[in-house]
Amino acid sequence: MSRYIRLGELPPKRHIQFRQPDGSLYTEQVFGTRGFSGPMSTLYHIHMPTEVASFEDRGSVKVEFLEDGPLQHRHLKTKGMKPCGDAISGRIPLMGNQDVTWNQVVVGEQMDTYYKNADGDEVLFIHDGSGTLESLFGTLKFKEKDYLVIPKGTIYKINFDRLPVRMLAIVSYGPVEVPRRYRNEYGQLLEHAPYSERDLRAPDALPVHREKGNFQVLIRARDRHTMYTYPYHPLDVVGWDGYVFPFAFNIEDFSPITGKLHMPPPIHQTFAGHNFVVCSFCPRMLDYHPQAVAIPYNHSNVDSDEVLYYVNDKFGSRKGIEEGSITLHPLGIPHGPQPGAVEASLGATKTEELAVMVDTFHPFKLTKNALAIEDPHYWQSWKTSS
Repeated sequence: MSRYIRLGELPPKRHIQFRQPDGSLYTEQVFGTRGFSGPMSTLYHIHMPTEVASFEDRGSVKVEFLEDGPLQHRHLKTKGMKPCGDAISGRIPLMGNQDVTWNQVVVGEQMDTYYKNADGDEVLFIHDGSGTLESLFGTLKFKEKDYLVIPKGTIYKINFDRLPVRMLAIVSYGPVEVPRRYRNEYGQLLEHAPYSERDLRAPDALPVHREKGNFQVLIRARDRHTMYTYPYHPLDVVGWDGYVFPFAFNIEDFSPITGKLHMPPPIHQTFAGHNFVVCSFCPRMLDYHPQAVAIPYNHSNVDSDEVLYYVNDKFGSRKGIEEGSITLHPLGIPHGPQPGAVEASLGATKTEELAVMVDTFHPFKLTKNALAIEDPHYWQSWKTSS
């Protein structure tokens, strides 16, 4: 995030003495996700963040992917998935590669410990529900259809207002950023960008926790979970400033880019990851050429896998799709509108579709969880004769 935020109490300069009311020093922590050459924030703790009471190995959480199967378009139906676990333990990995993992979640329980993902940044899409994200950086309220972007290494807990909640948990093994073409040389979002800084919501309150006791933080690192117990509350930050922090962005605040003729998928890009992108397909006016074909043309995925999560069932170019469906159109074969969709779209002036898309530049590998919810007949939906 090329945006400076400060919250809570801070000394006038970095790396100088900053004392607590009892005269002891606050502990300064520089928090960066790319060493000392990328974005950073500076946090001030009541206690030493290095002090630990104990730790316990909780085992491997490495995702087991299937060997590559035949090249085919796939449709995964998540509608029947049952609530399971909390926002962390309930994650069901469906697909992934060396750059990104896609987890499907139907949250059935509240988190009872804090969590830190030291393996990657997280992009959580809250399909329904609302609540608060408590973190080192303060409290961030979220609502239905929010993206929550959480930097690697952030200690946090999600508190939902009600359960169950449907959610995507996309874990990126590189930084998640605002696309470069939306920013000027100073990092400010440009006028043609589909959202502005006002749409990105940072934590706006910093409750100070001075409690001592036994507080647990589940840490993911190197594809393992380790439960750390701290003798103080892990959210003991009294102030911070910088450019690294979690933020929320609501998909309905995305302002679609439209044109006289059909615009290609990159106009929907919302975030950039390493070797993948996240896009938002939102309600919008359709193309206004008098002879425009208002739905996507056939296109070849030679370089990327395309995965769409359908937040509603109003996608004009697809049939047999329901809310919560996922389609995977892999690299190597073309895809496009299904038979009859082009004629049916002629004259349409608006679409109400809502979907989250991830395009990857390395193939996605599936898991057994994905095959368990697959519609095996989806590849036949392009047939024009029996």
